[in-house]
Amino acid sequence: MNVNDKASTIANIDLPAITVAMMATNPVATKGWLDVISESTRFVNNRLQENMNAQSAMLACKNPGELLQVQAEFYEIALAQYAEEFTRLYRMISTTTINTAEDARTGHARRYDDIPL
Repeated sequence: MNVNDKASTIANIDLPAITVAMMATNPVATKGWLDVISESTRFVNNRLQENMNAQSAMLACKNPGELLQVQAEFYEIALAQYAEEFTRLYRMISTTTINTAEDARTGHARRYDDIPL
């Protein structure tokens, strides 16, 4: 399979059908990962808005001192938000992993004498 064949195959995937198949196979994992994707999307949208606001504030600066102040505030806020988001995603992923593993357990313990010889 060459790269063009692979790209055309990927382009023809029916995403809702894949999502339905994933949910049928393991609904706990699917919900967890969809929550992670949703959270990531929310964070990126908020950060883009923050970036545009900071850019507007930087363009409104009248002198280098104001610009340095705006940049310092921007970086301080951004670092705090990225750290919070990392922690939030880490917890979500950890919870999803634990819940998926618990859901995968059968609840049936095997004994050594239940295998016919």
